[in-house]
Amino acid sequence: MDRVGAMTQQVDFWFDPTCPWAWMTSRWMLEVEQVRDVHTTFHVMSLSVLNEGRDLSEDYRRSMDSAWAGVRVALGVEREHGSDKLREFYTALGTRYHLQQAERTRATLIEALAEIGLPAELADLGDTDAHDDALRASHHAGMDPVGDEVGTPVIHVNGMALFGPVISPAPKGEEAGDLFDGFVKVTAYPGFFELKRTRTVGPIFD
Repeated sequence: MDRVGAMTQQVDFWFDPTCPWAWMTSRWMLEVEQVRDVHTTFHVMSLSVLNEGRDLSEDYRRSMDSAWAGVRVALGVEREHGSDKLREFYTALGTRYHLQQAERTRATLIEALAEIGLPAELADLGDTDAHDDALRASHHAGMDPVGDEVGTPVIHVNGMALFGPVISPAPKGEEAGDLFDGFVKVTAYPGFFELKRTRTVGPIFD
């Protein structure tokens, strides 16, 4: 049975699995689905693609070099097994990256694939650029509407797109729904560009 009804609000969410802030926002969207008639479809963007050609610190450059494998495998999961499996893979991999603080290794990718019943051979995609044109296409589909001055998360809703929200911790229950209602309203106005305050906490995983 199709769980998405005719009146269900469609939300498209672009993520890089290495980003803890995208992870927080993704967990919020899954909570929103429990209190609003909303369905979230996950898509892959790449912080490595975003930062190509930029002057980065040595540490951040190493981080971007190590981030290619995760997005390449995620895109392969979506291409070969569909968006629902991508959603499952993101949860399995993100749990390891962010909650368990696992290293960004092939072994971690294989563990996440195994958890959702997919073959370990998909991890081979992390070591090849053979499908990077498709990765860039997915990246630009999400990022071009918001420009190149932001990263992830990016949400598209009702034909409009914004970076964010950047939240910590992710709200639960009706509080999650209230935040979503507000986000949809500001996203709908084409002249709205930015709200921001200095972050005083890091990602709070719960």
